[in-house]
Amino acid sequence: MSRSYATEPARHESPAQRPPAPPRRRLRPLSVLTLTPLLRYAIARHSVPPGTDRRSGCDSCGTPISLDHPWPALGPAARCGNCRARIGAPPATVELVTAAAIAMLLLAGPPVGELVAMAWWLAFAVPLIFVDLAVHRLPDRLTLPAAAGTWLLLGLTALAGAGPAPWLRATAAGLGLAGFFAATTLLLGARGFGIGDAKLALSAGALLGWYGWATPVLGLLLAVTLSGLVALGLLVTRRARWSSHLPFGPYLVLGTIGALLM
Repeated sequence: MSRSYATEPARHESPAQRPPAPPRRRLRPLSVLTLTPLLRYAIARHSVPPGTDRRSGCDSCGTPISLDHPWPALGPAARCGNCRARIGAPPATVELVTAAAIAMLLLAGPPVGELVAMAWWLAFAVPLIFVDLAVHRLPDRLTLPAAAGTWLLLGLTALAGAGPAPWLRATAAGLGLAGFFAATTLLLGARGFGIGDAKLALSAGALLGWYGWATPVLGLLLAVTLSGLVALGLLVTRRARWSSHLPFGPYLVLGTIGALLM
């Protein structure tokens, strides 16, 4: 005796009936913001004049700043927990810049190896922006690890399948851009770029050179244009003089980001 079985039609869920995506996946990029106390610590430690010991506590009351107890001094409020004096970068600025850096990485959408190299560079570039703006210096403890790490990570990306050509070009571009900055220092003295700018150019040039010979030129042009426009605005508003020395590190970082996005 045979039996017949009626087959039920397949059920298809409409987009409205599907469960929403887990919030963890949507918030995963924002989890990087939990690293901002480390960035604020680097900024507070190195925002001191040349030849001065790195900052270890509040300038007003001497309360130590430490990653063991980051709040509130290394949080968005940037205030000493004892005397409420400001420590390091202005409130919420590091968090906003870090969020913008995350957005840049998401917009660029590079392969994993290049993404890791960009993230490493930005982890040092963000503190360097604030340190240079505060005390007009780019410390070796930030510029040299940025250069070494970026170069090595791009090398690993080359070994993973990208091939030696982009890595060799990145190496040459980093050395060439750094040499250009150093030459202006030797030839023009204080009117040229600083040695700290040359050391930052090692990593910026390598990152840009990975994508072609024209990209470092574009990054440099963007940086010089941005710095020129800001300098002109400061002169017009009489907030600077022709003899004033303006930090170039922030514009080199912005020019690099702009060229990568283009």
